[in-house]
Amino acid sequence: MLFYVIAILVIVMDQLSKYLIRAYIDINETFSLWGIQLTHIENSGMAGGLFQGNARLFGVVAVFFVLAVLYFRRTGEMKGALIDCSFGFLVGGAIGNGIDRLLFGQVTDFIIRSGGILNLADHAIEIGGLLLIIYVVGRWFKNKR
Repeated sequence: MLFYVIAILVIVMDQLSKYLIRAYIDINETFSLWGIQLTHIENSGMAGGLFQGNARLFGVVAVFFVLAVLYFRRTGEMKGALIDCSFGFLVGGAIGNGIDRLLFGQVTDFIIRSGGILNLADHAIEIGGLLLIIYVVGRWFKNKR
């Protein structure tokens, strides 16, 4: 259940934030919200603006990624709250950006960071990846004993 709750929350928050940015902020407009610098851009590539014009291809990749995660969850080899959280963030982020890529042919980004301009789905994927690393390392230490 934790997996689904996190995935759905990530999708809803991501899509709502992108809708608000697209509706109220012009492209390339920069503003500050609660001390966070935000700039509205549209990215038809992947993270960092690489491979521009391939958004729909990455949308299809996101679909296959989500199917792979659902398969791994079904096999039951990876269990527990930590992996459910990890997969929830990863799937929620993949679906959030996948929706943009498949519907609009580009992803709305707006959160300025040292590595570029991202969105909530990107941050969810980073959190999910970090939790996955923690899970794998923890499992390795557990098996080492």
